[in-house]
Amino acid sequence: MEKTAELKKIIANLPETPGVYFFRDDTGTIIYIGKAKSLKKRVQSYFSRQLDAKTQHLVEKIADIEYQLTPSESAAEVLEAQRIKEYQPHYNIILKDDKSFPWVRISDERFPVISICRKKKALMNDNASYYGPYTDAVSLKNACKLIRSIFGFRSCKTLPKKACLYYRLHLCPAPCEGKISVERYRKLIDDIRLFLESKYTELIARLTENMKDAASKHYYEEAAKLRDQVGALAAFSQSPQSTAAVFELDELQSALGLNKLPERIETFDISNISGKEACGSMVSFWRGEADKNNYRRFRIKGVHRIDDYDMMREVVHRRYERLVREHKPLPDLILIDGGRGHLAAALGQLHGLGVSIPVASIAKEEENVYVPCREKPVRFKDNAPALQLIRRMRDEAHRFAVAYHHILRRKRIIGK
Repeated sequence: MEKTAELKKIIANLPETPGVYFFRDDTGTIIYIGKAKSLKKRVQSYFSRQLDAKTQHLVEKIADIEYQLTPSESAAEVLEAQRIKEYQPHYNIILKDDKSFPWVRISDERFPVISICRKKKALMNDNASYYGPYTDAVSLKNACKLIRSIFGFRSCKTLPKKACLYYRLHLCPAPCEGKISVERYRKLIDDIRLFLESKYTELIARLTENMKDAASKHYYEEAAKLRDQVGALAAFSQSPQSTAAVFELDELQSALGLNKLPERIETFDISNISGKEACGSMVSFWRGEADKNNYRRFRIKGVHRIDDYDMMREVVHRRYERLVREHKPLPDLILIDGGRGHLAAALGQLHGLGVSIPVASIAKEEENVYVPCREKPVRFKDNAPALQLIRRMRDEAHRFAVAYHHILRRKRIIGK
């Protein structure tokens, strides 16, 4: 019963987003790996319905649950196959051995062909590389379409004499007409291998370095293509180390005069209508991306009038008094949704707790960003990367606060 209660706690905190989940037994060994469009709903299904004997036996062995987020179901499909291949879990044995599941095949020739196949014994010794198996053929096809749109690759079994439609659609670099060298095509294939291995951070870093090198040599067309590849990968992977996130955080550090890169940022907002059902929210961003596992909601308890400043004081005090008491790590930056008054309210509470954390606030109308000890606000250009990040955090904190406010109102009105 104790183990079941612990597992239910873990499941209750799972995000409703795509990802890959890992079941471990009481020795810590990974016994099963699966993918999900919604991690919470998928894992919950193992404990809330009738199961066949094999799956029931698996569930009885589960002692711990871990997960890894992905930006999409297609990305989860790619990551699941890579992790199954890496860990060889016992309960994935049918998946590993069943030849009916699709694989990605990269042929062994001067200009390798990339295709989807059903891996047969006859192909085991053909010197080709195989990635998989994949449980969802549709997701795999979508992932391959994405890879092709970013990089382009050859798919024809025999090289034609003339470039085909795929070249004109920028989906193939046309090795058939000598428009790409063997060396450059091999590098392209290496990039695709990194993608299939879910090594997005390494791939983005590699392409970014190549982009800088091309630009320094005035190969601007090649640099622009690499820039587009980096942008597409950053959007796909939502990698914490993506180029876009690094640019945003670098600019924010410089503009606010911070001593270190603000990897962990916590943003606060207050929501109340005529002072009723007042509540606060805190959203946490890690390296430029939302970390929903560390979001927090606060029902205002000590303020019984319409006073945003006092409400902000309460929420900030409760958050950091607890972190200090429990000896938990503090964020690198606190962002307050509001003007100078809200900033002062938060600072007063932090000073009272003996906590030293950089704080900034953003006013709603002109999007002035205020920081302590600066007479004038920090102003960003409308398209500045740092401002885009601040907006995302502010809007997410507001959304989270309003959602909680609606829950409290519903409970008051209908008692549920």
